[in-house]
Amino acid sequence: MLPSQTISMTIPRNWVDLYETIWKPDYFPKWASGLSQSTLVQEGNYWKATGTDENVKIRFTDHNPFGVMDHYVDSGYGKEVYVPMRVVENEAGAEVLITVFRQPLMSDEKFSQDLEWMKRDLQALHTLLTT
Repeated sequence: MLPSQTISMTIPRNWVDLYETIWKPDYFPKWASGLSQSTLVQEGNYWKATGTDENVKIRFTDHNPFGVMDHYVDSGYGKEVYVPMRVVENEAGAEVLITVFRQPLMSDEKFSQDLEWMKRDLQALHTLLTT
């Protein structure tokens, strides 16, 4: 089992409306900093990030009525990284949750950096949707 930490951000918006706004793969570059310099182009079941030096391919969960936005990131090293993501109801608002798994051989420092990166991305999503 991999150690993990779930990060969340409260967004003052109806959860269904929020999910319907952000679930599409081509919305991710607007807030996910790892994709901000990219254009996502669909290639079969994957979306390829173009415009970066890396060969990143991402497989997204299909649209669904449950707020599930899981995705699988393949950075070209032969192993997909699973990123569970959910939009859940919080009374009149919503919570966006992302679970970060500490990958094998990842240092404490790198895991902490990844967690901070996800926190910044969720803050960017919040700012995008509330300003």
